[in-house]
Amino acid sequence: MRVLMKVSIPVEAGNRGVKEGILPKTIMNFVEQTKPEACYFTTENGKRTGLFFFDLKEPQMMPSIAEPFFVNLHASIDVAPAMDLEDMKAGVAKAAKHI
Repeated sequence: MRVLMKVSIPVEAGNRGVKEGILPKTIMNFVEQTKPEACYFTTENGKRTGLFFFDLKEPQMMPSIAEPFFVNLHASIDVAPAMDLEDMKAGVAKAAKHI
């Protein structure tokens, strides 16, 4: 299932992660493991924030995906199902038949 994972990194932990090289290493390990179809980086509520769209093949993958962000960067993580345009069109067409 395609998911959106939002990773928010507190300022102090992010600063330490940049100085010590932990932040890019953690992100690159995640990218190598999950091979996301898209990665975006921004700020939200004053925190470094990454948005990753990837295929979560099995729910039991979550600990191995999330723990490095928790442990290395004290990040908060939100995961939600996500659709692309084709998924949305197919879902709406199917839902419209039941309305």
